[in-house]
Amino acid sequence: MREIVFDTETTGLDNSLDRVIEIGGVELWNHIPTGKTFHVFVNPDGKKVDPAAFDVHGISNEFLTDKPRFAEIVDDFVAFFADAKLIAHNAFFDVGFLNAELKRVGQPPIEPSVVIDTLSMARRKFPMAPATLDALCSRFSIDTSRREKHGALLDSELLADVYIELIGGRQSSLGLVSAADALESEGGGQGAISVGPRKVPLAPRLSDAEKERHRAFIASLGDEALWWRYLPREVAADEVPALDANG
Repeated sequence: MREIVFDTETTGLDNSLDRVIEIGGVELWNHIPTGKTFHVFVNPDGKKVDPAAFDVHGISNEFLTDKPRFAEIVDDFVAFFADAKLIAHNAFFDVGFLNAELKRVGQPPIEPSVVIDTLSMARRKFPMAPATLDALCSRFSIDTSRREKHGALLDSELLADVYIELIGGRQSSLGLVSAADALESEGGGQGAISVGPRKVPLAPRLSDAEKERHRAFIASLGDEALWWRYLPREVAADEVPALDANG
């Protein structure tokens, strides 16, 4: 299964007005990085970088002046991102911006069915715990020493490690994750897994003598014992042999 873990940097927060200025992506095959990446800086067509955004990623207006526009890189972008599950942290933000850019150049949008949001995964897996990329890297002991500012490619590489941990760690590539985790990684974690009865019941593990000793113990607890709610009284308590001194 091919997956692309990706991130974007933008001029601001409003995808109807602001523009994508950096895209990074890391290819996974069966949850293992292949070494193939996508990375490009994008000229925002005159849209200035908001100072607050600059503080986050450090990408200046001057740096972007000679970079290609989105229309010039869209074919390479589509070729790399096509036919794969797309994984992002707070995917609503990144996909919203990419779809706005795709719409501007007459390309179809990214469909929600191919998107996996690691922020939602983390919040389900660790309720009430911090779920930022930094917090998850810390939780999983992922080295962030290279990360002085946000950067689309570096953040994609870190997120790829986080995503692998969220779906069960490196063992997932060996088929050792549970069915529930596998369903979660496919973006279908809201469904239930149906497990049918065994075709051949397991043989009882308790002997008749052990069953009698257990029933005697329950009888010794009195008529109000909770066990009687789950175990039918097939014999009256005074008909059960008393426990001996060895219990």
